Amino acid sequence: MIESLHIEDLGVIERAELRLSPGLTALTGETGAGKTMVLTSLGLLLGQRAENTIVRTGTERALVEGTFVLDPDSRAAQRALDAGAELDDDLLIASRTVPAAGRSRAHLGGRSVPSGVLTEVGAHLVSVHGQSDQLRLRSASAQRAALDSLGGSEHTALCRRYAEAYRTLQRCERELADWQADAEDRAAEAARLRQWLEAVEAVAPQPGEDAALTLEADRLDHAEDLRLAAGSARTALAGDEDLPGEAPDVLALIAHAERALAPVADVDPVLAELAGRTRQLSVLAADTASDLGEYLASLDADPARLAWVQDRRGELARLIKEVGGPEEQIDDVDALLTFCERAAERLARIDGPADTSAVLTARRDAARDELGGLARELTAARTALAGLLEEAVTAELEGLQMKGARLIVALEALDEPGPTGAESVTLLLAAHPGAPALPLGKGASGGELSRIMLALEVVLAETSRATQDSPGLSGRFGHQRTLVFDEIDAGVGGRAAREIGRRLARLARSYQVVVVTHLAQVAAWADTQLVVHKEQTAEGRDDDASGDDPVITGPTRTRVLDVHGEDRVRELARMLSGHEDSDAALRHAAELLDEARVAQSQT
Repeated sequence: MIESLHIEDLGVIERAELRLSPGLTALTGETGAGKTMVLTSLGLLLGQRAENTIVRTGTERALVEGTFVLDPDSRAAQRALDAGAELDDDLLIASRTVPAAGRSRAHLGGRSVPSGVLTEVGAHLVSVHGQSDQLRLRSASAQRAALDSLGGSEHTALCRRYAEAYRTLQRCERELADWQADAEDRAAEAARLRQWLEAVEAVAPQPGEDAALTLEADRLDHAEDLRLAAGSARTALAGDEDLPGEAPDVLALIAHAERALAPVADVDPVLAELAGRTRQLSVLAADTASDLGEYLASLDADPARLAWVQDRRGELARLIKEVGGPEEQIDDVDALLTFCERAAERLARIDGPADTSAVLTARRDAARDELGGLARELTAARTALAGLLEEAVTAELEGLQMKGARLIVALEALDEPGPTGAESVTLLLAAHPGAPALPLGKGASGGELSRIMLALEVVLAETSRATQDSPGLSGRFGHQRTLVFDEIDAGVGGRAAREIGRRLARLARSYQVVVVTHLAQVAAWADTQLVVHKEQTAEGRDDDASGDDPVITGPTRTRVLDVHGEDRVRELARMLSGHEDSDAALRHAAELLDEARVAQSQT
């Protein structure tokens, strides 16, 4: 709920401090005194657009600050904390600064925030009912929400289950439609994959085969050069078997070195170590010569083999280029085989269970059946609630001097279940016995819409209180939601006004209620009455002024006064007759207050 409002330099309000009652607060004052500016200040704290023209003339900026009492575990508190705001126990401070030129600034819990955050938090704390809200009551969604809110937590849970079932059905239908729509594309993709896999299977490349063939092609292409080089190297190491002793070779020379070192190897350790290394050279040279001999034996200069290798390399290159299409990057045989593994898996999925379409259809049908069952359950629940809402609101309208008027809740079945149910909800008003039932937008005036809205709020609030189902509600002085009614009594008077006050007081048992009113019959029911008073300041004396009043009047300013006792009686008298000192009006005002006190003490 709203604990206090602080206003500076907003419109005609120079400075004002408002302490709001946890119950019913009435905001009164003469026309043009500045009551609208008080509501404007509240609107700024709720994130409404700020116009520079609302800044008081001659000042640099307007400031509005509000203190809200809220449940630290509520969604409003959580949203504020998410935005970086800090709570002081259960208090949240919001402020809005509007400069005479430039952009406004919003703060929440000591942290600068976008004005949209104020809107999100305020939506959980305050509901403002004015002319625009009367128009909103004419919308189908608002009327359906009013009916559903009568059902409490169990009905809310049913609505959520229905909404989830509807989303599930939509998802199943999209999956089935996508599967059916992609059938041709999948068939074409499967044909391409199958063609590529068959081509690869026919060629049967082996891992690393292209690299191995490249090496073999180089050997075959340079076979004679390789033979000459390997033969010369072997001759140098082991000599020529056909021409022994023709030229010294490495093995013979090393053998000579070994023989030279052998007699003295035991004399000097250094020579012994060198003799050992010489023997190792002999072994290494012999092994190398043997390997060169085997290499020479393996060399193949067969032109037919070279032609086959070149043909195989070309075959693999064409396969790498053609398989996978332009979007697939394949550089070698190993990448080709990896692609084939993926292609085979994809083909298995495409060609997978032949009953994929049947599975999706069955899933869609099951979701449709579940939605149908929940739709019937929701329709039955709404039908029962419609009867309760009709009876309760019609009774309230009778008390609000709309005698003979009846609220009718029409449920019309839709061709197909929608996201919120299988029927539309329309609130109709039969203005008097025998009158046709017309939609609220056609069958109700502005004043009647105000009273219908009040009747709905009272019925829904009392239902919530009876079921302890009101979100954030924790007793008369707990974390109440705030309802603001802007001149809800417009166009009514007398007994109807008194009944509006009575119902606002009843509503204030469950919520904090703020009402802007011109009627004493309504204001008398308030726990707190705030008077918006406009006055002109005196700037000085005018020596040339004629008459008995030489004082020059200064700028107009507005103050907000919390009236009690005799001051409140005089304010009610002014509202009744325009003369706060009229004896008759004073007596009538006192009677109104006494009547309201007695009536509230008896409930």
